[in-house]
Amino acid sequence: MKITEYVETLDREGRLLAEAAERAGTEAPVPTCPGWRVSDLLRHVGSVHRWAATLVADALLEPAPYPDLPELAGAELLAWFREGHAELVRVLTEAPADLVCWTFLPTAPSSPLAFWARRQAHETTVHRFDAESALGPARTPVSPEFAEDGVDELLTGFHARPRSRVRTEEPKTLRVRAADTGAVWTVHLSREPARTVLGDTGEAADCELTGEAAWLYAALWNRVPLAGPEVSGDASLAALWQETARI
Repeated sequence: MKITEYVETLDREGRLLAEAAERAGTEAPVPTCPGWRVSDLLRHVGSVHRWAATLVADALLEPAPYPDLPELAGAELLAWFREGHAELVRVLTEAPADLVCWTFLPTAPSSPLAFWARRQAHETTVHRFDAESALGPARTPVSPEFAEDGVDELLTGFHARPRSRVRTEEPKTLRVRAADTGAVWTVHLSREPARTVLGDTGEAADCELTGEAAWLYAALWNRVPLAGPEVSGDASLAALWQETARI
């Protein structure tokens, strides 16, 4: 995806998140984030938006601390969230293509600017799912292309890091297959961080997840149950994912 597409997605998803939060009310519980209320969600995402905007705007080469969470509620908290979201969109839109700044995943797009546009688009979309969960099970759909990209970031980026807790005592293979886009990932699990190879390597998989990219995106980010006819083979690997893969 192009940087402009990520920024456009970030803009749209942040607006949808705020709209869902406003409809649900800031004191509504968030079923996909047990123990959180919508106010907690707004503070978290709003803080991340401001953090990312600072990293990009100031071209920081080292990680910066997260800003303090505001002691706001209701309409004031929603306004604070919207202000930070709009500023992040502006910063990413105006940032130079040759931006050099800190990033944090082992695999990344072609530039730091692409990294942050992509990361914040997915950060905001997944948390938009959370805001909408406060209203009920229905979710505004995402495009198959964007969902596939989010699965790829999760598998080849987040869970390639040493801090990933998705580990198995014995080597296991998990295959993830997007039925609508044709994308396939082969995830090698062991006592070490997961090693993901793009494509079907031809080796037997202990467990296979096959579904539309949008379902895989929500399920692998633990926003819907990783269960049902989309899971074949050793279902304990799907259960392990849901127990240990939360970011």
